[in-house]
Amino acid sequence: MKTISHTLKTAIAAAGITALAGCSMMGMSHDTVTYSAQLSGAAEVPPNSSPATGHVDAKLDKKTQMLNWTVSYSGLTGPAKAGHFHGPAMAGSNAGVVVPFTGSVASPIKGEAKLTEAQMKDLMAGKWYANIHTAAHPGGEIRGQLSPNR
Repeated sequence: MKTISHTLKTAIAAAGITALAGCSMMGMSHDTVTYSAQLSGAAEVPPNSSPATGHVDAKLDKKTQMLNWTVSYSGLTGPAKAGHFHGPAMAGSNAGVVVPFTGSVASPIKGEAKLTEAQMKDLMAGKWYANIHTAAHPGGEIRGQLSPNR
């Protein structure tokens, strides 16, 4: 009888811990969404043969509408001239700049911007991409579509 009682207590405690962990995760994921993208020349429109690669990590706080990001890259054909988030566009389509990277565009690029409701909606719908421009590829040398981390 002691074993059943102990087992039952353990199961109830585990269920409670799981429920509490789930509640704290729900609160975090409800207000904050993280995004990432892999940057490559093949993802540009039109594609190019750049050997460069890169990565975007971004976090959107839906309450404050603030987007924070870090963009890292290597192997560009020359110095980065500019970088931006573009949208609204799905992979394979081009769109205008929605948020430029300000200041230095040397890797890593760190920044933040307050988004409008429409910009947040497009970002959350997967309609934003990031790219880095160089002299050899003025339309963009590497690009990646932002997608939410699951």
